Amino acid sequence: MASKKFNNVYIKDNFEVVGPLEKEGLLKSYDLVMDDYYYGEPTFEQAEIKMQKIVLENLLNKNKLSENKIDALIGGDLINQISISSYNAAQFKIPYLGVYSACASYAEELIIASSLISGKLAKKIVAITSSHNLNAERQFRYPVEYGAVKKHTTTFTTTAAISTLITSEPSNIKIESATIGKAIDMGITDTNNMGAVMAPAAADTLNTHLLEMKRNINYYDLVLTGDLGLVGKEIFLEMLNKEYNINLKKYMDAGCEIYTNAQETYAGASGPVALPLVLFDKVLTSKRYKKILIIATGSLQSVQLANQKLGIPGIAHAISLEVI
Repeated sequence: MASKKFNNVYIKDNFEVVGPLEKEGLLKSYDLVMDDYYYGEPTFEQAEIKMQKIVLENLLNKNKLSENKIDALIGGDLINQISISSYNAAQFKIPYLGVYSACASYAEELIIASSLISGKLAKKIVAITSSHNLNAERQFRYPVEYGAVKKHTTTFTTTAAISTLITSEPSNIKIESATIGKAIDMGITDTNNMGAVMAPAAADTLNTHLLEMKRNINYYDLVLTGDLGLVGKEIFLEMLNKEYNINLKKYMDAGCEIYTNAQETYAGASGPVALPLVLFDKVLTSKRYKKILIIATGSLQSVQLANQKLGIPGIAHAISLEVI
């Protein structure tokens, strides 16, 4: 089975930093905000490493934890060989696991952390992820200096970093279960249409989760997908209805909840930080939802293979949260 239940796993705390454009968006309760994209560093890559360092240091200080009290640091990002997370991890004396599921990396981190804690192999784990718009655009599409024309299907990589403390100590947010997604390739070759790439994987994961956990869609007060954006969101809902006979009404996509229309971010936000930012700074702060299913979505693309016109696999991992 792709779905697993966990015992005594909780989200205790989180800390985040966001970029200048995110500050002007729809969410307003961020911990820290960058004044510019360099964040006092000589390059954008070094700025993103600093972003991870800042959120990890603040999370530890906020919870009065020394590095030797953390059993593992699980990190992931979008840059080649998850180099941002690895360079950051090298600055701390914490056992490190690097993961990559593109924009679904955060959920993969939570699944690994929850498995270790539920199996009593760890007590405290930090999950960390980040993305930087100018790094990701340069790697996956074109440097913004080129002024390349964007399609309406294009999503806009969010600039932010977030760290999350997962523990065996009870808190008001319980990680109840998870469903590991399948890599699904529908033959889409357009790197500017990640919503269409990821939507089939998200629909498959949601259907698998409901079947294996023996639950109806009404079990959840909210389903929150990661970064399908305006285009992928509509494909996702249509596929659920036509292929799986699921009529999803209590639904939100994080990619549609970060920027305003006036900010001209095309189909919405993307990146591994999009989902946790909306989860912590909108969904949980509203105190409206008790049972939440988050589905992080990722486009597993490679510049080299995309240039060879191979289809892009999509991935989606689901986590069931209970707010106590």
